[in-house]
Amino acid sequence: MEKKGGGVEEENNEEAEVVRFAPLKSTSTSMDMMGQEGSEAPMTTTTTTTTTTSEGNNKKKIEYRKVTVPQHRFTPLKEKWLELYGPVTEQMRCDMRMNLKTRKVELRTTDKTEDSSALQKCADFVQAFVLGFDTQDAIALLRLDDLYVECFEVKDVKTLKGEHLSRCIGRIAGKGGKTRFTIENATRTRIVVADTHIRILGSFQNIKVARDAICGLILGSPPGKVYSRMRGICARMNDKF
Repeated sequence: MEKKGGGVEEENNEEAEVVRFAPLKSTSTSMDMMGQEGSEAPMTTTTTTTTTTSEGNNKKKIEYRKVTVPQHRFTPLKEKWLELYGPVTEQMRCDMRMNLKTRKVELRTTDKTEDSSALQKCADFVQAFVLGFDTQDAIALLRLDDLYVECFEVKDVKTLKGEHLSRCIGRIAGKGGKTRFTIENATRTRIVVADTHIRILGSFQNIKVARDAICGLILGSPPGKVYSRMRGICARMNDKF
């Protein structure tokens, strides 16, 4: 998917129109966002490049984002590529491609990009999918401004090993995922449990309520007690609004 040399090349596929571009020389690299998943960590890198537009001497900044794709998420990314590519290019007006050599999703702004935060939203959208969220859930990051993704591990709350760790993960998920679904519906969040890694997608207040409930389950509280406490907090939050 990569072409040597500068410039922009357009290629019409049967399913979608793919815009391929060669990265320009970067002038600065600023932010690294990392989230762990086993031995490989999804990482977002920011690169800003200043170029001159054709209208005159007005200089416009072209920004880049690179999201690292772990080995175990490479196949799902290939299957859902068109579902990710459409919103990024059509709604947010950004360019997107997959670099097969470095195994990174590369994003950049274009002349048609109007929103200054569009590129960061696209990077958060792709990274949420890499972390394990469904495309339908991750796309909310493009449409809403007050959504975030929080990641933590079981060992950050309590050090558990062996069967104790297995029972802890079982308490969080519940039978058939019942406990996780209950927390998601009560707090209006989305939760991904990947081994000992826990990811929560939602607003700031809802993430806090869901995180407190999960921490209670990790510390050994019975699900019934956690449910009653969570319902009380959610009821008070609804009364405020």
